[in-house]
Amino acid sequence: MAEVTVTIAGRNYRMACDDGQESHLQRLGDLVDQKINDMRASFGEIGDMRLTVMAAIVIADELAESRSRLSGVEEKLSRLQSGDKELIAASEHETAEAVELIEHLAERLEILGADLRSRLRTQAGVNGA
Repeated sequence: MAEVTVTIAGRNYRMACDDGQESHLQRLGDLVDQKINDMRASFGEIGDMRLTVMAAIVIADELAESRSRLSGVEEKLSRLQSGDKELIAASEHETAEAVELIEHLAERLEILGADLRSRLRTQAGVNGA
């Protein structure tokens, strides 16, 4: 099992991943960090927790949109199954791309969720002390 340190919102997080997935996890961390930085640029300093939650909601919205697109592609594929093989192949390719996008967004959400849980634990420890 490999380990990667990702930086999100100026904080380092050490995470485990399958061997060979280090660069992928690093890219996911970079995407989450960029989303938070973009929101910080748009909204200013409104608090790390709020920015993290807002980024999670935006990423969740992207995931929901991707799922909706996937559903549309699956419906189109279903209608075309008895039709032109070339159209079917194109639809299958679109479906595969949509599935890959959803998996990518799900991974991003998992990372953001882990970050949020960590921040909540940290905040609870600070508030409880």
